Amino acid sequence: MTKLKAQTDAKIEAGRKAKPEFMKGVDDIISKAKAFQQGSDAIKIGQKAPNFELPNQEGKPVLLKDLLQQGPVVVTFYRGDWCPYCNLQLRALQAKLSEIHALGATLVAISPQVPDGSLTKSEISEMEFIVLSDQDAKVAQQYGVAWEVPEFLMEHMRADRNLDLDQINNGNGSILPIPATFVLNSEGVVTWNYVNVDYRTRSEPDEIIEALKNIS
Repeated sequence: MTKLKAQTDAKIEAGRKAKPEFMKGVDDIISKAKAFQQGSDAIKIGQKAPNFELPNQEGKPVLLKDLLQQGPVVVTFYRGDWCPYCNLQLRALQAKLSEIHALGATLVAISPQVPDGSLTKSEISEMEFIVLSDQDAKVAQQYGVAWEVPEFLMEHMRADRNLDLDQINNGNGSILPIPATFVLNSEGVVTWNYVNVDYRTRSEPDEIIEALKNIS
């Protein structure tokens, strides 16, 4: 299977060819975000991850502490099903899910979208991990990965993508999570993380699996 980085790199290159000015604007925004060290407040390796209770795609509450009783938990924050990079990431994780489960771990994917809106029903039926809704981005804030989206990107979503984040996220139209992944041991302590304000890059599933092996 093609590495996730190769897939996202191809998506970025296609974007540069199709909309060079837009991608240049994104590059500038990401450079500024990195200069201000946005995402640097994310919970660190060795810290206890905040507990959370969030609804799944059926609206049923899921508690982190309950999942931890079953073993390690992989928590990944993504922007939404409208984000092509997120879709690449979720499909790549699904492809490696059997290996994650074999290591006794549970995979949880969190976005601000309303329950039953984080993925289409057909996609949900194919995904075997837990999808949760953090509509007000409070859990993302607790994990230090909430990001106020710059107006340049907001305008692109409205005008070019015809996306209404206020509706998609039930009133939260401007705060999205920085794509981030945390591996927690059964005590809820972070043993590995990946946080990058550049939403076009993601952690490799193989890195997550290696982190889980180190716990074992």
